[in-house]
Amino acid sequence: MALVIDCAVPSERTRGLTTAASAARRGDLVVLPTEAVYGLATDAFSARGVQRLREAKGRGRDLPLPVLVGRPRTVDGLATGLGQPARALMEAFWPGPLTLVARAHATLAWDLGESGGTVALRMPLQPVALELLRETGPLVVTAANRAGLPAPVTVAEAEEQLGPAVAVYLDGGPCPETRTSAVVDVTGEHPVLLRPGAFDADVLREVVADLVVPEDEAAPA
Repeated sequence: MALVIDCAVPSERTRGLTTAASAARRGDLVVLPTEAVYGLATDAFSARGVQRLREAKGRGRDLPLPVLVGRPRTVDGLATGLGQPARALMEAFWPGPLTLVARAHATLAWDLGESGGTVALRMPLQPVALELLRETGPLVVTAANRAGLPAPVTVAEAEEQLGPAVAVYLDGGPCPETRTSAVVDVTGEHPVLLRPGAFDADVLREVVADLVVPEDEAAPA
């Protein structure tokens, strides 16, 4: 039977984080709050856990899985070729709703799906999520919903969709209303905005002036 732990209670929060970290490390599934929705998580390097996550969502390897980290320095062990623009974006917007698509180290023993050798990385601005990530290390985290259903903003909504497929539910209260993460590709010479989300191009260009916005390139002169 899944555990649902109220992280608003200090003693329960400590127990919940310890229990959730142990579950993720052994390849079980954990639900945790993020800034926008509840996320479904497991150890990024657990083949068993990642397969369970795909089965719980009802999706195959066609869905590339993002990875959340608890500290910016963790990124250097996961991605390669990070230039000054990527590091400037991390310094300015992490923790927060900014995802960077970077080149993954080819030697890493993980399977994130059909990602073309890249990895989508983010450091969330959510205290429960950050505490868990600092205990576990990198976690694969995707919205805690079944494919085709709405992403949950409360732990009850997540439990209704995923039920006993999840070992531990961390209840951090309702997620605040916020826009989805902005996504920037930092694999090339210049950073490319793939999705504005919480940060639009003007905000991002205050940090990286050479940000490329594909629709700008396509616009008529």
